[in-house]
Amino acid sequence: MDTLTELGATPLSPALGAEVTGIDLRHGMSGETAAQILELWRRYLVLVFRDQDLSTEGQRRFASNFGTLRERQRGGTKFAKSKYALWEGDPNIRDDPNLLLVSNVTVDGKPIGSLAEGDMWFHIDSGYAERPYKYTILHAIKLPSEGGNTLFANMYRAYEALPRDLRDRLKGRKALHIHEYKRREKVNLGEDFSNSPHAFHPVFTTHPETGRKSLFVDRLMTARLEGFAPEESAALLDQLFDHAERPENIYAHVWRYGDVVMWDNRCVTHGRTNFPKDQERILRRCTIEGEPPFE
Repeated sequence: MDTLTELGATPLSPALGAEVTGIDLRHGMSGETAAQILELWRRYLVLVFRDQDLSTEGQRRFASNFGTLRERQRGGTKFAKSKYALWEGDPNIRDDPNLLLVSNVTVDGKPIGSLAEGDMWFHIDSGYAERPYKYTILHAIKLPSEGGNTLFANMYRAYEALPRDLRDRLKGRKALHIHEYKRREKVNLGEDFSNSPHAFHPVFTTHPETGRKSLFVDRLMTARLEGFAPEESAALLDQLFDHAERPENIYAHVWRYGDVVMWDNRCVTHGRTNFPKDQERILRRCTIEGEPPFE
């Protein structure tokens, strides 16, 4: 049953982001409510729902209002079973192809989730795939006393503020995106990366719903520009990364227990600040199937 009476939205920064009020995500959702959320999503790019209490099934149900749940990428990590991965009557998260714990917690030396501790460079979730995730939805389960903030960058603004000569120079170009399960280290193109997930995507993409153009590169996984010498490619990419990560393009989300935060990977990159290694940080993630980016 949809108990919504009215949605409210309060902007969280001049760049992007809004806190949405007036809804308990545990309840069923009408098509009209989902359409209102999508409208806010297109306007603010990142939406925050405070004080939520979603089970794993509840998070799956909420996310499915916005598309097909995407099967998570499976690296070589073997996840440990954990009390944080269970709720009564539900299988362990490690066996669920659509859910993932973002966590630094280990059990008997094995991680219960991915992405562990420390800061993380800006990136596009699944930007290395032929069909990158459309949306990412994170639910905060346990948090450190400080740090672990998620930084979001508005890549519409980044594109629109690019100098005209740089835009003209890169129009129609593609970039190589590679995933090697690192958090703050560039891919070594001198080594064989054929077994690492990778894909070429346009440097500038068009959002299929808003029609707006976006800069589609990120510091962590964008390895080189097609059609440029290595030194020139590296210099241009550094220029693009620095430009996209300017403070005026950023919203820094300070997590609170119960937060549900969702963003559009087609026009947003995100990174993470450092946090104490001896404190647990656990968030539950699901993603929505996307489509090949196009210019």
